Amino acid sequence: MEYSTYGRHIAVDVWGVDFDILNDAESLRHMMTEAADKCMAKVLSVRSESFDPNGCTIVLLLSESHLSIHTYPEKRFAAIDCYTCGQKADPQAAIDFLVEQLMPEKTYAKKLIRGIGEIEVVE
Repeated sequence: MEYSTYGRHIAVDVWGVDFDILNDAESLRHMMTEAADKCMAKVLSVRSESFDPNGCTIVLLLSESHLSIHTYPEKRFAAIDCYTCGQKADPQAAIDFLVEQLMPEKTYAKKLIRGIGEIEVVE
């Protein structure tokens, strides 16, 4: 089987998110797993770490690449990114779901198309 190098990588900063949401690693783990399901990605593993006094990092290793969140509850800020290879999994669906759940006051997003030297892709 031949694999494509094509991928989409979305990074989003969310501001103005409730402290308690950003400091609840267990709830965020579930939210992230659901986001991976929404974007049609296969979760291989989940790793999370809570920090003292607050904040957490959660990384989902996906068959298609990764989904991660790094939270700063004291700043009401989180940095989220999702990178998926191929055209089946849609990282935008994961990002949209997470933004909907987190209900930030502001978002700043960047989208990269990766591996396009191999094929011509129309978005």
